[in-house]
Amino acid sequence: MRRALAVLTAAVALSGCGFTPLYGDLGVAGGLSRITVNTPDDRLGYRLREQLEDALGYDRTTPSAYALSAVLDAERRPLGRRIDDTASRYELTVRAVWTLTPASGAEALTGTETATVTYAAADQPYAAIAAQQDGEDRAAAELARLIRLDLMRALAVGQP
Repeated sequence: MRRALAVLTAAVALSGCGFTPLYGDLGVAGGLSRITVNTPDDRLGYRLREQLEDALGYDRTTPSAYALSAVLDAERRPLGRRIDDTASRYELTVRAVWTLTPASGAEALTGTETATVTYAAADQPYAAIAAQQDGEDRAAAELARLIRLDLMRALAVGQP
């Protein structure tokens, strides 16, 4: 009985202070599903767009309230050397400069995020391509996570 009373008291206190859960329907998460994502037309851009749409919960059935565009800059650097002077690992650094433009024509928000991943260099051509693509996929997933957090922070500022 005491436990139920404590939970009820906490619920009443939180509702009175204006607390809105970040992931609740009334919070920021509801607005994230109305963001259209535009990325470069290459493999890395496609993977980032796919990851962002999943992370934001993009809803194609509702009109977009925002347009998110991202410009990507990828740099691959060899790490470590084998005895034959070839790289044993690679470091992939992907930098995304994003812009969130409201459909209402209000001022756009911008930000920059960087993700760095490493992957092993393989001797076989197919394995090397697969490793590089896996590195790109991991970098895109990390960028999507970071951009989503930026968007949640930016949109939460305007919440009551």
